Amino acid sequence: MNERRIQPRLLCADLVDVEWKDGMGRRHSAIANLEDISLSGACLQMEEAIPLHAKVSINYPKGELQGACRYCVYREIGYFIGVQFEPGVKWSRKNFKPQHLLDPRRLLMRENSRTADVAGSRS
Repeated sequence: MNERRIQPRLLCADLVDVEWKDGMGRRHSAIANLEDISLSGACLQMEEAIPLHAKVSINYPKGELQGACRYCVYREIGYFIGVQFEPGVKWSRKNFKPQHLLDPRRLLMRENSRTADVAGSRS
């Protein structure tokens, strides 16, 4: 699967309510684990599949993020669903901050700094 998201992904872990309609128009809802999030999309881990292109609503305590399913793949522990937010819908930390949130770029910067410090002390 090619990486197509322009904005950086932040790794996270939080439970969210998800709603969607199937091909017959029936409403479904489930609890999902929010795996990662960016300004324009998110990845959910769920026990059931969501049809491609289905309209998806990710509900959190103070609002919702509307989008569409762009991929749904089964991996050993469940389905991973990629949601691209609708035009004009952007995630903001001010509106919804997942319980656990990590920017992997900060880890890289920290590791690069640590490596530079070790190399500098050897000189």
